[in-house]
Amino acid sequence: MLSIYFTAGFPHLEDTILVMEAIQAGGADIIEIGVPYSDPIADGPTIQDSNKIALDNGMSMKVLFEQLKGFRAKIHIPVVLMGYLNPIIQFGMEDFCKKCKEVGIDGLIVPDLPMQQYLDEFKSLFEEYGLVNTFLISPQTSEKRIREIDENTDGFIYMVSSHAITGAKSGISEEQIIYFKRVQEMNLKNPRLIGFGISDAETFTTASRYSHGAIIGSAFIKTVKDSKNLSEDIKNYLQSVLKN
Repeated sequence: MLSIYFTAGFPHLEDTILVMEAIQAGGADIIEIGVPYSDPIADGPTIQDSNKIALDNGMSMKVLFEQLKGFRAKIHIPVVLMGYLNPIIQFGMEDFCKKCKEVGIDGLIVPDLPMQQYLDEFKSLFEEYGLVNTFLISPQTSEKRIREIDENTDGFIYMVSSHAITGAKSGISEEQIIYFKRVQEMNLKNPRLIGFGISDAETFTTASRYSHGAIIGSAFIKTVKDSKNLSEDIKNYLQSVLKN
């Protein structure tokens, strides 16, 4: 299973739907739309840069929801929004969830939303609007915590491959494989996707050996940034990742 992250409104404000269509055409299984934010703490320089460009282009939550109206006529694979808690709270959590349902979003990834706050304040709201919430785990996450996350998840678990910010690294280390195996052997009920440092067919195949698939973000953003023909270049890049 391949999930692709891109920043809404990057490289140009009106590219959002075009990029989504190209990701689907390229064979990805999930689209992860990043909502640009001025302080994306979990992200490395490539995604930070794309956030800044998207914001400079005029992208906002309101603009994104306008762009997403009617996207379900063209896109049939699951689509999740990835955004930070602060701008969502400013927009209004219920308004945000309502808009997600209206346009056809399947789920949310909010990296800085603590699980307890989600359970106490937002779980019933997410359920009311049919939104699946995704939690992140890392090599530092304890088994007890991972099992709690698994218990409170109905979508997939986002396995951060290393305790670092996002960005394509060179290959997957032995240390990371030990972590992947450790989680694999826990026999969790939810599927696991590995993200951070996945960039090509080799890293995708290795990650998929120990999980249900992987998420590509920074390497995809670089492809988009350097592209002269978004539709062609996205399709070619994804097919090069999936060739194995």
